[in-house]
Amino acid sequence: MLPLLYQDEYMVAVHKPAGLLVHRSLIDRHETEFAMQQVRDQIGQRVFTVHRLDKPTSGVLLMGLSSEAARRLTELFTSGQVDKTYRAMVRGFAPAEGLIDRPLKEKLDKLADKKARQDKPPQEARTRYRTLYQFELPFAVDRYATARYSYLELYPETGRKHQLRRHLSHINHPIVGDVNHGDNKQNRFLREQFGFQGLALTATRLSLPHPFTGDKLTLESDYDGRIDKLLAQWHSYRHSQDPSA
Repeated sequence: MLPLLYQDEYMVAVHKPAGLLVHRSLIDRHETEFAMQQVRDQIGQRVFTVHRLDKPTSGVLLMGLSSEAARRLTELFTSGQVDKTYRAMVRGFAPAEGLIDRPLKEKLDKLADKKARQDKPPQEARTRYRTLYQFELPFAVDRYATARYSYLELYPETGRKHQLRRHLSHINHPIVGDVNHGDNKQNRFLREQFGFQGLALTATRLSLPHPFTGDKLTLESDYDGRIDKLLAQWHSYRHSQDPSA
């Protein structure tokens, strides 16, 4: 049973755990469990995707309950009327806040994107962030005497493929657990020392106008239990960068 965050006659929102695909994928043919299938079985009616979260990302997942609702919700996403908030644990001491404004060239998968245009130019991509906490752990990792991390809140202004992972890697603060754009020595240290598995990224909030009533709607998810455990373990090594956090 996926935690139900919101439901009305037009849409449903759930918390998607890390490791669960939203829908079937050519890349992960061996997978047999999908969020769409689980939500359909849970509420007893067909659901329609309007956005997606990558398999290793947890958090708020919104679906339409009819093709018309899905169409309207998709328009809100594509027109930039949905404000998205994520939280991530990253390597190193990140600045207090910042804007990453770096165009991204779409990375295509040989199977899933074989029919996509291969020569698309880089697309504009912007991510704002603020640092909530910094941590310094008394463990030597690689050539450093201590292990430093920052817990960030992220506000993507565009929605490019793997934007958050690629942007944070670009500023040398890759997300913990990212095997493609991250620091594998840090990833291995966290697995062995703290038992942390997977990607430390969760979608915590969606804010949008209701597609039928126009009322402001805010959907929030409980934070990822894996990250909560890490925050609890590191409490004595933490100092806040944001008094409101």
